[in-house]
Amino acid sequence: MADVEKVGYSNPTFANDDGSTVSQSQKAPPAPQGNGDVKITPKALTREERMEKYRMLKNVFVISIAFMFLFTSFNSMANLQSSINKVQGTAALSTLYAALVISCAFVPTWMIKKFKAKWTLTVSMLGYSTYIAAQFYPRVWTLVPTGIILGLGAAPMWSAKCTYLTQVGTKYAELVGENAEVVIVRFFGIFFLFFQSTQVWGNLISSSVLSHGVEAEKKIDETALRFCGVNYCPHEQAESNSTNLEPPPLSKIYTMATIYLICALLSSVIIAVFVDPLTRYGEEERQGSSTGKSGWDLLVATFNHMRHPYQILIIPLTVWSGVEQAFIQADYTAAFVSCGLGVHMVGYVMICYGVCDAICSVSFSPLVKIVGRVPIFTMGAIINMGIIITLKYWMPHPEDFFLFFVLAALWGVSDAVWQTQINALYGVIFPGEAEAAFSNYRLWESLGFIFAFIQSTTICIDTKTFNLVVALLFGVVGYYAIEVIEWRGGVKRDSEGTVITVDQLVLNKIKKS
Repeated sequence: MADVEKVGYSNPTFANDDGSTVSQSQKAPPAPQGNGDVKITPKALTREERMEKYRMLKNVFVISIAFMFLFTSFNSMANLQSSINKVQGTAALSTLYAALVISCAFVPTWMIKKFKAKWTLTVSMLGYSTYIAAQFYPRVWTLVPTGIILGLGAAPMWSAKCTYLTQVGTKYAELVGENAEVVIVRFFGIFFLFFQSTQVWGNLISSSVLSHGVEAEKKIDETALRFCGVNYCPHEQAESNSTNLEPPPLSKIYTMATIYLICALLSSVIIAVFVDPLTRYGEEERQGSSTGKSGWDLLVATFNHMRHPYQILIIPLTVWSGVEQAFIQADYTAAFVSCGLGVHMVGYVMICYGVCDAICSVSFSPLVKIVGRVPIFTMGAIINMGIIITLKYWMPHPEDFFLFFVLAALWGVSDAVWQTQINALYGVIFPGEAEAAFSNYRLWESLGFIFAFIQSTTICIDTKTFNLVVALLFGVVGYYAIEVIEWRGGVKRDSEGTVITVDQLVLNKIKKS
């Protein structure tokens, strides 16, 4: 597709509360192709319009801050699960994302219709608090049920967030006279700047707590280190007798859980008190599923969207997004950082990851406007592939102290590509279909998480690195296929402007032959 700054829509769309969008003609034509710039002249705003503009920006920043508090607690605790709770921790994470998959199919639109976008965010965030509270007594029967509650609430929460930012971004662009796509990408960039910074704040908390009282100098156990890195197998770690893999004292876990629980509860309060209802920006102008589809209808709508040629092609890249996040959270932290340096160093390494992720998240938006989307995606793939190859042959050792941080930092750069640009790509290539598109996004990304977390306790790192390569290659090939189709004029449409689905294309091909 053309560069972000060069894309314009002659038929603008407006987002509803459930994530769906409606164009002025009830159709969503493809974005114009070509190299010519589409210039939009900024409007001179009245005082009331300027106040409304700042109010929209306030909502974007408040939602971003609330998510920052929420994922300061959740991300940091998730990073430690494979080190402090081992089997039951990663099992709970797998269950969590399985519940999220089910939730993606049934819950988001119904919940947004029932509670509206603002209160969907508020209520869903409380589900995360139950999971954090379970850390005070981490057992399978406490972690798994609260993981299910979190997973069921996560899908509507993320859908409501995407809906809110997309709709406010569209209204903001209409108000100030900017390109809607550029504004939406900018808003997602702001959001992910705050979101990725959670790796800093949360891991700073965990590192400070876990490092307290730890000896500065420890004798290196060369025998135990042979079981780290590519040789790390979860079911064989008992043979290593590595003191680095011993969980921290309960008092430190309780201290972390208390801080994280307060942050999670505070996120709900922030949304409830400071965010304007989406009704202010046209939430009542609902169409489609927000008028009252059943759970079965929502499931059919989600799976029907998979017939879209672009959705099929982008599935592998979406799965990769979940796989790569789970790998850095569960496998890199356990097999390399905890095993090579100690559990207390996980937070410090992940801070480095989070800083680079946050900086790049906000930097890639203007960079895409300069160089286009394809070079950014390509850069992310090359960085990931280079790190995977390095992990395949590098044996972690305390003497390579800085390499632990460098690899995490580079992974943060590539993750910023996937998190910001895949979100934006879904909004661009599926105009008028945001509800089903974002539902598929969360569904397939969650399957990537599940696949990776299931592997976490059963498969050795040597095999996981191979799986990472395969997942990355499939994802990149699917993405390039989309860009090629866009370059050639976009997906085929019928006389009414509706996208011809894959099964229809196949049937037409059979009839012609």
